Amino acid sequence: MADRNAMGTGSADLRLLRAAVEASGEAILITSAELDEPGPRIEYANPAFTRMTGYAAEEVLGRSPRLLQGPGTDRSVLDGLRAALEAGEPTQGEAANYRKDGSTYVVEWLITPVREADGRISHWVSTQRDITERRASEDRQALLVRELHHRVKNTLATVQAVLNATMRSSLSVGEFTRALSGRIASLARTHALITEDLAQAATFEDLLRAELDPYNERGRLTLAGPKVVLPSELAVPVGMALHELTTNALRHGSLAAPNGRLQVTWWIEDGPGGRSLRFDWAEHDGPPAAHPTREGFGSRLLNKVLATQTEAEVTVDFAPDGVRVSVRMPLPEPRG
Repeated sequence: MADRNAMGTGSADLRLLRAAVEASGEAILITSAELDEPGPRIEYANPAFTRMTGYAAEEVLGRSPRLLQGPGTDRSVLDGLRAALEAGEPTQGEAANYRKDGSTYVVEWLITPVREADGRISHWVSTQRDITERRASEDRQALLVRELHHRVKNTLATVQAVLNATMRSSLSVGEFTRALSGRIASLARTHALITEDLAQAATFEDLLRAELDPYNERGRLTLAGPKVVLPSELAVPVGMALHELTTNALRHGSLAAPNGRLQVTWWIEDGPGGRSLRFDWAEHDGPPAAHPTREGFGSRLLNKVLATQTEAEVTVDFAPDGVRVSVRMPLPEPRG
């Protein structure tokens, strides 16, 4: 009687254990012990394995887990796995695997030996989970950290260049303070736009509006063009150039005149060398645009800094009723 009760309890325990394994959110495989091909052979696969791989249990029973491997699976990882299994040790790792439909996923596994009373390994139990999204998130975070580090270095170099150039072009302490404060504030606005974007980029129109929107009363501004996304390495110098053009228009150009107008148009141009951003800055009904008597920071930025950092071609024309600036700037190929 006692033996029958014990047997009944054991059967109940096995049913409970099987129910727990089949309800698990992690894929579980049980394989035979032999490591040489065609083994190990799959003897059990739970429903989570089917959800992860697309293979039903009956499609994989008797087959090797190698069916999940493919050209993107790292051989060095598999060699390390084989060495650990030959040593009879539990092992943990991750690699690229392939679903039934051919799509790839990143799997993390923990493989544990099942031993007989004499210590001989009879089976392997493999617990697996799909970590594709986690790995992609970690990779993206690492990329963003690298991009941020690169951008901080560039920003510090830009601040140093702005400081030195502002000192050379300022005639008084007051002019230096005003100019430097405006340029640093412009840098901050550009970086705010970049940081808010997941791709660490800013559109040309957003850069324009960050500078010009405060002065868009009585329809003085006309801004027209398509959406053009600029990566951070282009957005920073372009933002600085737009700030200098705006500052000049406010002090000496069309935005300093009661009826002055400003028109900015931009478009994408395809040519033998690839895509370029073209934009025209045209001031109207302002005071006559005289040639500057000295090269200020704004002129240097347009003619040298912008051209150097973005490989842009810049043309400046001093028309009777306002300055005209035309820029052609190469664009990188779109990602992905």
